[in-house]
Amino acid sequence: MDDDQSYLAVRSGDARFDGMVFVGVTSTGIYCRPSCPAVTPKRENAVFFPSAAAAQGAGFRACKRCRPDATPGSPEWNARADVVGRAMRMITDGAVDRGGVAGLSAALGYSERQLQRLLTTELGAGPLALARAQRAQTARVLLETTALPMADAAFAAGFASIRQFNDTIREIFACTPTELRERSARRDGPARPLTVGHPDTGPLAGTISLRLPYRAPYDLEHTFGFLGARAVPGVEEATRNGYRRVLRLPHGTGIAELAPGDGAGYVWCRLRLGELRDLGTAVQRCRRLLDLDADPQAVAEVLEADTFLGPLVAAAPGLRSPGHVDPEELAMRAIIGQQISVAAARTVAGRLVARFGKPLDVPVSGPGGGLTHVFPLAETLAEADPRELPMPRGRSQALVALASALASGDIDLGPGADRDASAEGLRRLPGIGPWTADYIRMRALGDPDVFLPTDLGVRHALERLGHPGDGRSAATTAQAWRPWRSYASHHLWASNARAAL
Repeated sequence: MDDDQSYLAVRSGDARFDGMVFVGVTSTGIYCRPSCPAVTPKRENAVFFPSAAAAQGAGFRACKRCRPDATPGSPEWNARADVVGRAMRMITDGAVDRGGVAGLSAALGYSERQLQRLLTTELGAGPLALARAQRAQTARVLLETTALPMADAAFAAGFASIRQFNDTIREIFACTPTELRERSARRDGPARPLTVGHPDTGPLAGTISLRLPYRAPYDLEHTFGFLGARAVPGVEEATRNGYRRVLRLPHGTGIAELAPGDGAGYVWCRLRLGELRDLGTAVQRCRRLLDLDADPQAVAEVLEADTFLGPLVAAAPGLRSPGHVDPEELAMRAIIGQQISVAAARTVAGRLVARFGKPLDVPVSGPGGGLTHVFPLAETLAEADPRELPMPRGRSQALVALASALASGDIDLGPGADRDASAEGLRRLPGIGPWTADYIRMRALGDPDVFLPTDLGVRHALERLGHPGDGRSAATTAQAWRPWRSYASHHLWASNARAAL
């Protein structure tokens, strides 16, 4: 988008562009999202930025009405596979806070200077500024939703010192941390103290409830149904109106509970964390799981024009392509689920969890048996004897081979992974064919443009729609669905479920 197109989005108050473009108002020194309810600035007073960090770096403060830092993330970073897209996925996962710019650059295979130049050219800010903007957003969540002491909130958000925390909050939000909390209390009521010794979770450090925004429409019923149908006993389960699971995070474990919001535009997220430093990472992984940064209208514009898919898209507006909170877990589960039903795969995975997973200090009771374990580490399954795993020999050997490759670092499935290189590495492993590698690429690596032409569910859906359904014909037809073939796959799977009712 050029500046004139961006101004049209601001003038029309188009919420689709929230998180994709930020407008700074030179007459007030404030930056906003396009859908801000304030009076539209004059064209000569409006400047545009590709990121909140760029607006902050230019000296603009966040609008107190529209809170532009709380918008959904840009869908561009889901689709892009270049180094900028990979870097953004790593930064939002907290890579700079954990390993600094040097660690980020090394993981991407670029020098710090090259990475700084690339990010500044594309986003108007370097990795430190982008990470700082994310820390500020995490701090705001802690200040507004908890009664955590200021010092604890500062370090939990990733700041290195109280002074850095105070200076950043003043600069970005034009108020002190105390004023930010007081303003939130006047608007939403006082924040509840963090729960210690919660009756369901035991002595976790705290419980935080927050809202995760998305771009409407969103078929939440389908997403929660998809996740619930595949929930591995002990690690995840469907709840009365949502889903919850155990999280393995950089500094400890946690539990995420997700449910539809009271109104459109957000999902409720309740996090119970062993270490509050993991808040930002936990939020981003939940967002990837639910595909909350997607642009459903951009997807629909392509898929609705297709003869086969158009009616399916109209029947299920806002269908998402769920990702995963733990790419390595998803990859190992893809091996477990080869050539068996979804229900059978859950059963086998549950047995592996019970035998090889790390038990939670305090299990969480629930309608599906509760949450009891963290999914086994790749390092643990790499040392397992294939003969002792509850699956056929070929599949158990493939699982151990994959776990060994993940544990050694030969295959990278992290947020900064090169998707092409990872998929090629997967295909070289014994027992991993195109379907498995592509399914891992779709969900573990979050690629929005993966099609599974040999998938049985895809073939059945296409045949029901009058398509030949064979793999070659399906792959040819799917070329028209690029760059959203992952979403097309989900529409085909969802159509099978509707046809079975």
